[in-house]
Amino acid sequence: MSDLTIKKAQLLVDEWIKTYGVRYFNELTNMTILTEEVGELARIVARTYGEQSFKDSDKGKNIADEMADILWVLICMANQMDIDLSTAFTKNIEKKTKRDNKRHKENEKLKLL
Repeated sequence: MSDLTIKKAQLLVDEWIKTYGVRYFNELTNMTILTEEVGELARIVARTYGEQSFKDSDKGKNIADEMADILWVLICMANQMDIDLSTAFTKNIEKKTKRDNKRHKENEKLKLL
């Protein structure tokens, strides 16, 4: 599964929901779950790279798994909203390239490093 495309991921999540889940949670519930998952990632990043120490409840959690949880919920939301993430992501890269093709290279703050 190392060559997993976004399109295939969307199909796998949909298959899983239809096989093991009863249905997709509604959009508002999934938005709340997405926010919760981002918070869990932030907590682990803060403890791994920041100055806070790990609590016992944080042990055993890892950044990759937390990112995958976020991706899962995002894919669920895209599926239920009938959004092709491959197309959306391609358009987003094109937008950023057009808008920012010189901005970062000319940013004096980035040159300080």
